[in-house]
Amino acid sequence: MGVTLLGREQERRQIERLLGAARNRRGAALLVTGEPGIGKSTLLGSATAGMTSATRLAIDGYEAESSIPFAGIDRLLIPVRPLVGALPARLRTAVGIAIGSASGAPPDRSLVGLGVLGLLSAAAEGATVLCVVDDAHLLDSESLEVLAFVARRLEAEPIALVLAGRSDESLESRLAGIPTLELGGLPPDAGVRLLVASSPVDVDPVAAAQIVAATGGNPLALTDLAHELTAKQLAETTFAVEPIPIGHHLEAHYLRHIRQLSAEAQQWLVVAAADSTADLTLVRAAMAALGQTGTADHLADEAEAAGLIELRTASLAFRHPLVRSAAYNAAHGPQRRRVHRALATAAEDMGLVELEAWHAARATLGTDPVVAERLERVADRAGERGGFASRARVLHQAAHLTPAGALRSTRLVGAAEAALAAGAARLASTLLDEVDEDEADRVTIGRLVTTRASISIFVGDPDLTTSAAEMLRAAELFHGIDPDLEQQALIRAFDFVLPPERATRGTTLPELGHRLAAGAELQEGVASTILRGLSALVLLPRDQAVPALRCALDVFDAMGPEDLLRYGATSVALASALWDQDARRTHVRRIADAARDAGSLQQMDNALWTLSLAEVTGGSPRRGAAAMEQVRELRRANGHDAEHVINVSLLAWAGAPVDQVAAIAEGAAAMGYDGVRSAGHAALAARHLSEGRPAEAYALLHPLAADPFLHVTSLYDADLVEAAVRCGRTDAAREGVERLDGVAAATGSRWARGLAARARGLLDEDDAEDAFRRSIAELEATPLEAERARSHLVYGEWLRRRRRRREAREQLEAARRLFAQIDAPTFAARATTELQALGERAAGAESGRAVGPSDTLTAQELVVARFAADGHTNAEIAASMFLSANTIDYHLRKVFQKLGISSRRQLRDHLGPT
Repeated sequence: MGVTLLGREQERRQIERLLGAARNRRGAALLVTGEPGIGKSTLLGSATAGMTSATRLAIDGYEAESSIPFAGIDRLLIPVRPLVGALPARLRTAVGIAIGSASGAPPDRSLVGLGVLGLLSAAAEGATVLCVVDDAHLLDSESLEVLAFVARRLEAEPIALVLAGRSDESLESRLAGIPTLELGGLPPDAGVRLLVASSPVDVDPVAAAQIVAATGGNPLALTDLAHELTAKQLAETTFAVEPIPIGHHLEAHYLRHIRQLSAEAQQWLVVAAADSTADLTLVRAAMAALGQTGTADHLADEAEAAGLIELRTASLAFRHPLVRSAAYNAAHGPQRRRVHRALATAAEDMGLVELEAWHAARATLGTDPVVAERLERVADRAGERGGFASRARVLHQAAHLTPAGALRSTRLVGAAEAALAAGAARLASTLLDEVDEDEADRVTIGRLVTTRASISIFVGDPDLTTSAAEMLRAAELFHGIDPDLEQQALIRAFDFVLPPERATRGTTLPELGHRLAAGAELQEGVASTILRGLSALVLLPRDQAVPALRCALDVFDAMGPEDLLRYGATSVALASALWDQDARRTHVRRIADAARDAGSLQQMDNALWTLSLAEVTGGSPRRGAAAMEQVRELRRANGHDAEHVINVSLLAWAGAPVDQVAAIAEGAAAMGYDGVRSAGHAALAARHLSEGRPAEAYALLHPLAADPFLHVTSLYDADLVEAAVRCGRTDAAREGVERLDGVAAATGSRWARGLAARARGLLDEDDAEDAFRRSIAELEATPLEAERARSHLVYGEWLRRRRRRREAREQLEAARRLFAQIDAPTFAARATTELQALGERAAGAESGRAVGPSDTLTAQELVVARFAADGHTNAEIAASMFLSANTIDYHLRKVFQKLGISSRRQLRDHLGPT
C-alpha cells in the first residue's frame, strides 16, 4: 500500500466488501464523495486493483462533455458493444439512439437505463463486471441518471458500480438512494506520518499534528505543502488560529510552478485546461490553429516534467483540479477566448459538432446569432437522442447568445419545455421567468402558458387550481395560428380541471364546455372527436351525452402508443362517465404498457396511480393496493422516498384511523387537490357504512351530491342511498335511486344497473329480494368484487332480519369471503358480525381477514408473485418493474421458498384472484 493510502484501511475494506458481494452475484453500487485532493481516485484505484479477473469498465467525467447527452455512457459501453445485439429490440434501439448509432424517436432515459443494465448483465455472464466512474460530477446529466438507474437495480447481478465525485449536493441528489462513502481527511496519526514522509526538511511531530488539523488531513494538500513550505513556515503555521486555506495555498503553489515554464508551454497548458476532454489530438490541433508550428508534444513533456500533468497514450490528466484552475485563470479574458476559438476550429475540423459549439460559445463576448444557431442545432440533436436535460442547458446558453427579440424568447421557452420533460420543474420555472412576453410571439407565449400550467400540476403547486383556465388562455393564443396546439391545449384544459374539481378558479364548467365544443370544429381528427365527447360530458344531460361519449371512447381503441401517451388519461374520464369498467381498466393498462415500452417512468407512474384510484371505486382494494405498490417500487428504484406515497381512498378501505384519513384528505385540498378530498370523503363514507355509522356517511356524501361535479359524483350515489335509507332520509334516498336508474338506462352498464338495483332494494322493501338478486347477477359478470360483495352483504342482512337463516348464511359467507380476498377488513368484519349473529364463527373473525401471502412476502416479492401468477414471463415482469430478468428470477425463487411451492402454477392458488 502506498503512503497516500495511509489511514484508509476502513474505506478500502468497505469497497472490497462491495466487490466481494458482486463476485457472489449480489450486485451493488457505491458513491465515494470528497473534496479535491482527498484521495478518491487513489482509493478507487487501490481498492479495485485486485479485480484482475473482472470485466473492467472505467471512465472519467469531462466538463466539455457535460452538455453532450449520453456521452459518458457512450464511452463506458465501448468494451461491451458487441453484446448490444442480444438486447430486446426496443432496448437495443433505445441504447443505439442514445449513443448516436441508430435513429428514431427520442428514448426515455429509463429505457436507456434498462438497456444498459441488460448489457452489463449480458457481460456479467462470463465474469464479474466492475464499473468505475471517476469525476462523476462532470458527467452529462443523462449519463449520470442512467448510471443512477442501473445502480438502484443491482440486486441479483455479479456487477459492482463505484462512482467518485466531489462533495456536491446536486450530485448526491441525482444519485439519491445509492449508498455514499464520504471521504474525509486522514486521521491525525496517518496525516502526521504522511507529512513527515513527504517533507524534505525535518518537521517536529507536534507541529506536524497542528498542520494536519489545519489542512483537515487532506492528503494532496499535505504532500504538496510539505514541498512548498520551508521549515520556518511550517513551524509558523502551527501558530495559525484559522485553518490553512488549502485551495488558495495550493493554487498559488501550482501557479508558481506554471510561471517557471516557457511561454509556449504555459500557452499549451491554457489550451489543455480550456479543453477539458483530455484529448491530446484536439490540443495539438488547437495549438496549430494558434500558429504553433510543428509538434507541441515537447511542450506537453515540459509540463509533465514540472509535475503538473500526466501524459497517457492519447490523453492527459492534471495532477489536481486546482492545477487546471490555476492554468486557466492565469490567462486573461481575451487570451482565453482566443484559445476557445482555436479549440472550436479544431473540433469543427475533427467533426466534433457539440464540442465545437461548446467552445464557440465560450469564445463569444456578448451576443452572436451565428453561434447561437449552432448551439440550437446541438440542442436539437440532444433532444433527438432523448437528452432533454442537455437540450435545456444548451438552449438556455443559445438564448443568452441571441439578441433580444422573439427568437430569444422562443429558445428560452424551448429550454423550459425540455427541462420539464427531464423532470427539472424548478429549472423550467426559472427559465420561464427570463422570458420577456413583450418580445415573444403569440405561439411562444401560448407555449409558455402551457408549460407553466404543466409545472403547477407536476409539482402540486396551489396554482394548479387555475391551470385549466391557463390552458384555455393558451388555446386562445394558438387560435387562428396552430389548430393542433389549440386542440391539444383544450383537451389538457379538461384534464387539468379534474384534480382541483370544485376548487377550480378562473373558469367555469359551462365556459369550459362551450370552449371545448368550439375547438372540436377547428379541424377533423382524433382530437376533434375527443373534444366533442368532452363537451357533451360537460354540457349535456347524461342520456344525451352518451352517443358522443361512446364515439370519443372508441377513438382510443385504435390509438397507437404515441397518441395514447398524449391523450390516454382522458379515456379514463370518458369510460368512468359511461360506467364502463372494462374499458377503463383496459385503457389504463394500455397506457401503462405504452409507458413501459417507451421507458417513461413518469407516465407509467401516472397510469398506475389512475389504476389504483379506479380500483377503489367499486373494483378491488387489493388490486388498487398492488398498483400503488408498483408506484412505490418505481419510486424506490429511482431514489425517491416511497414510504409516503399514499392513496387516501385506499387508506380508508384498509382500516386506517378515520382522523388520519380525514387529515390527509384536507391536506390535499389545501394544496389544490379538491378531487382527492372528495374521493377521500367518499371512501370514508363507505368506511362509516361498514362500521354502522350511516349518519356520518351521509354527512360526507350529501354535500357532494348537492354540488355535483361532472361524472364523478354519481359514482357515489349508491353509498348515498344506503346512508340515507339507514338514517331515515327517504327523500334523499329516492332522489339518489332515480339518478342511478337514469345512469343505468342511459349507459346500459352492468355496473350502473347492479348498483341501481341494490339501491332500489335498500329503498323499497317490497321489491328488495328481487332487486338484490338482480344486483348480484349484474355484478357477477364484472370485475367489481367490492360492489358484488356489498350486494351479497345487504342481501344477507335482509335475509337474516327475515330469519331465513340458511339463505342468509350463504349470502353473508359469500360476502365475507370476497371481502377477505380483496383486503377490505372493515367490511369483512361487518360480514363476520352478521354471521356471528347467526351463531357462526368464521375464520379470521377477530381481524376481518385471514393470514395470507401478503403477510409472508415483502412488498416487492408480492408484486413479482402477482405478475407471475397472471402468467407473465420473467422478461415481461422485468420490463414492467424496470428491473433485470435475473433480479426477477431471484425474487421468484424466494417467493417459492417462502410459500413452500415449486412452480408458477401453484402461485394463483396461494395468492387468490387478482
